Amino acid sequence: MSDLFWLSDAQMARLEPYFLKSHGKPRVDDRRVLSGIIFLNRNGLRWRDAPAEYGPHKTLYNRWKRWSESGVFAAMMAGLAAGHGETKTVMIDATYLKAHRTASSLGVKKGGAVA
Repeated sequence: MSDLFWLSDAQMARLEPYFLKSHGKPRVDDRRVLSGIIFLNRNGLRWRDAPAEYGPHKTLYNRWKRWSESGVFAAMMAGLAAGHGETKTVMIDATYLKAHRTASSLGVKKGGAVA
């Protein structure tokens, strides 16, 4: 797979202050794991569908879960957004909803009257 996503050195340097300190045995490569998490989220893949280049899918999931619960990702987003000088709240949403073809007629009663 040639279209894998990898964080650059500059991007990693900006994100490293938000990483938790390692306790006990050293963590696996943060660049590899974080790049894998971003790749999976960006492409809407399941954890099990992670390319082998990012390491075991269980490692990606465990890091995502642990860092999400401890607020690492929220701190990253807040820190990166604060350095951007934005004065209003900006929301990023990746939801996609598809309405059933009959959904447009649900509010119409017989005779053309709108409910």
